[in-house]
Amino acid sequence: MDKQPLIQLEQISAAYERKTVLEKVDLTVYERDFLGVIGPNGGGKTTLMKIILKLLPATAGQIRYFHEGQEVPEINMGYLPQYSSIDKKFPISVYEVVLSGLHREKPLFRSFNKEQHHKVEEVIARMGLEGMEDRSIGQLSGGQLQRALLGRALVANPQVVILDEPNTYIDKRFEAKLYSLLEEINRERAIILVSHDIGTVLQNVKSIACVNGTLDYHPDTEVPAEWLEEHFGCPIDLLGHGNLPHRVLKQHHHP
Repeated sequence: MDKQPLIQLEQISAAYERKTVLEKVDLTVYERDFLGVIGPNGGGKTTLMKIILKLLPATAGQIRYFHEGQEVPEINMGYLPQYSSIDKKFPISVYEVVLSGLHREKPLFRSFNKEQHHKVEEVIARMGLEGMEDRSIGQLSGGQLQRALLGRALVANPQVVILDEPNTYIDKRFEAKLYSLLEEINRERAIILVSHDIGTVLQNVKSIACVNGTLDYHPDTEVPAEWLEEHFGCPIDLLGHGNLPHRVLKQHHHP
């Protein structure tokens, strides 16, 4: 069976304060895809995600959404933002964080219903956060907070989950658990993963989008070393060692 598209970007361009950030980007995200988005800082990765999420308008091109092969005005998307954008001093509990992912489903001036609360309980259990429901996010470790935010992104049963640098501020032990969880989630829905950690991305995803002003798409994880060296400014070799990928910088000198 042919893969069904979920999202199609056609000749997308974007700019901030008259400075072009993305130019003529084409990309298709498919059902149950696991797309890794890599590229240097300032290359346009987060801008691309904001366009997909309709948080930022494109200056040119069009974006189309699909459900079961039919074009639709929008699809249900979950979003896990960068860790640095979260205010850990905000007085909100783990339960409230996950429940906030259902706000679009709640009628105005009405309370959440029993079914919605049951969804939250199921997701909290799946994230391994049982017993922490009433804990403030300021009391959580980096890994626990990431799981709570991932639960918020998943609770509304989205067709695609977008993760922006999800392994920031978590240790390597939890990182392995995170990617095991994402592999399980990917059996049910598409995932778009943005990361600067090239080795980890290549080890876990199914396809790659290399972003630096423009976009180079690779339907597998075979990214040419020449692209990495040119756009990251460093000669990089990638080695896989079991489930722990490594990045190796060959001897070089920056001007």
